[in-house]
Amino acid sequence: MPRYKLVVEYDGTAFSGWQRQDNGETIQGVLERAIHGFCGEETTVVGAGRTDAGVHALAQVAHFDLTRTHSPHTIRGALNDHLRRNAPGPRQVVVVAAEEVAQDFHARFSATGRRYVYRIANRVAPMALDRDRVWHVLQPLDVVAMHGAAQRLVGKHDFTTFRSVQCQSPSPVKTLDSVTVTRVGEEVRIEAAARSFLHNQVRAISGTLVQVGEGKWSADDVSAALSARDRARCGPTAPPTGLYLAEVRYDPRS
Repeated sequence: MPRYKLVVEYDGTAFSGWQRQDNGETIQGVLERAIHGFCGEETTVVGAGRTDAGVHALAQVAHFDLTRTHSPHTIRGALNDHLRRNAPGPRQVVVVAAEEVAQDFHARFSATGRRYVYRIANRVAPMALDRDRVWHVLQPLDVVAMHGAAQRLVGKHDFTTFRSVQCQSPSPVKTLDSVTVTRVGEEVRIEAAARSFLHNQVRAISGTLVQVGEGKWSADDVSAALSARDRARCGPTAPPTGLYLAEVRYDPRS
């Protein structure tokens, strides 16, 4: 039974997140229907990360099994054709790459690292092109202060403060490999890398760092919130519109 790995790009605006559900269109659902439309097989598409409603992906990774072998080129082309015709908008889900992989490859559990990007449009004028793809923040942000405060979160910590109350992870302890804040023109970008993340962790961190950028919090306030291990001590959770799953890393042998 061949197993295939996909790299998928999507605009999550019109979707109720990654995971298939009874009510609402999902990324997993449209991919599974596209596979069925292509080869007539019912299969489960397993993603590296269960992105929430409104969250986007530049390089989500997924895998699925079929009973018959097809060339990766054929799979990518056929799935994109079905997605183009059946997604709830023009090309909102695209298969960027497809390849056949070993049976022990798992999109989620084989991953050795993930990188998220959070985009902030820091300007007064409203958005025309990126309205649902960035968080629009009017007040000027101090990116240097935000980056400095972000370094207080790097390393292994109990991230209960930055964890959704609905998070199903068995432990709030995670290791953030890096968190950076940069500005290019009117766009501020927060990038976070780790082996894995808690539910809403990047959005909670992003909302807190915006408080720093607006001068409402200091780096010491971020440290105190982290140490409190109390969700009530977190800054506001940033909206899903600015969040992108940008990269999933694997051992080169995977």
